[in-house]
Amino acid sequence: MRLSTRGRYAVMAMVELAARQQGESAECGAVTRPQVSLAEIAQAQRLSLAYLEQLFGPLRRAGLVASVRGPGGGYMLARPAREISIAVIVEAVDESIQATRCEEGGPGCLAGDRCLTHDLWAELGSQIKMFLEGVTLADVVCGQVMGRATCPTAAGRSPEP
Repeated sequence: MRLSTRGRYAVMAMVELAARQQGESAECGAVTRPQVSLAEIAQAQRLSLAYLEQLFGPLRRAGLVASVRGPGGGYMLARPAREISIAVIVEAVDESIQATRCEEGGPGCLAGDRCLTHDLWAELGSQIKMFLEGVTLADVVCGQVMGRATCPTAAGRSPEP
């Protein structure tokens, strides 16, 4: 599974936006600042402002952020951070959460045939997507991510000899 800079930078920028809107002294999840400029986000995350401008178009079209024009303008979350999953952010910037080398609707992994490891990588991609769907911006900002990855149940597997 490879998450490109497009998906990673979108998540980093959205987390920075959520954290700045919340403010350092506020209760986790409370909005204290209405909007944040992309220049502030770019500087804090050491990202290219031009690249962030490209990412925020799809994020706005996906209904994740709203823009405020004029002096003191910037971006704000379009809905509460607890309602925005990391998976939605990644998908908004057209990032595929897929671990196989097969293309969606394509002929297969190896010259039109399905490889022996296809199901393994497809299941890994599904697990990653489920994990990212279960983590919100608020979880990341509030430091509530560690310990969330859980071991699958042993149901359906034969016991160890």
